[in-house]
Amino acid sequence: MTDLATRRAQLEQRLAFLEARLRALDAELDSHQSKDWQELATEREGDEVLEKLGQSGEVEIARIRAALVRMDAGDYGVCVTCGAEISAARLDLLPYTPFCRGCSR
Repeated sequence: MTDLATRRAQLEQRLAFLEARLRALDAELDSHQSKDWQELATEREGDEVLEKLGQSGEVEIARIRAALVRMDAGDYGVCVTCGAEISAARLDLLPYTPFCRGCSR
């Protein structure tokens, strides 16, 4: 069983990683300005992939921030739907989840 301080540290570490990755993705997207049409088309395809990565990163960041708010409120580890305790095993896999196993379906 992981204690709250350890979970907070894990979430904060993941948040810092994701924020740095998003900054790098933004820099990469801003750097593409080729004048050649073929290169520009190739860059645009790559940009679409980078944008999808950025979107998924933003979703995870929002979930992590919400989990940190729940920690501050004393509600972390409690299902927001039914009020049941979220199992430690589930929090090990998805430390930012607001739902117990039953309500996640």
